Amino acid sequence: MSGRPLPSSFDSNTDFYEENRLSKFFRRLKEEPLIPLGVALTCFALFKASRSIRTGNKEHTNRMFRARIYAQAFTIAAMIGGSYYYQEQREKEKEVALQVEEKKAKEKQQAWIRELEMRDREDKVVMERARKLSERRQQVQEAEKRAREEGAREGK
Repeated sequence: MSGRPLPSSFDSNTDFYEENRLSKFFRRLKEEPLIPLGVALTCFALFKASRSIRTGNKEHTNRMFRARIYAQAFTIAAMIGGSYYYQEQREKEKEVALQVEEKKAKEKQQAWIRELEMRDREDKVVMERARKLSERRQQVQEAEKRAREEGAREGK
């Protein structure tokens, strides 16, 4: 296999590659705080259920397994509700990101046009210098030719 990475749908998204796991975790925690809460409640209910199994308290074990089911249902409801609630916000963020990207592309294009215009001006200056040098060289050659002709006439 070659050393090149495989193509990805995230190639154009630099935030995906620049964001580490911890910052992504905290970002997602801020975006949807109820999901980690539901996961924590589920884990707590499982932990308490396993402790009550060890002690042999069947009633508390059943209560904790029911609590686990409720916590899982809460987590799923938070996921679904969060996706509906934040859907509009995510679409707006995408629109803003697209506008920023378009603005950067226009600025890049304008910078490229300025660069091309500057190069064009430099080329015109160089061409003008070359034309003047060519004319001067031609004048010198004509003057030398006249001088040779005059020298040849005087020598006769």
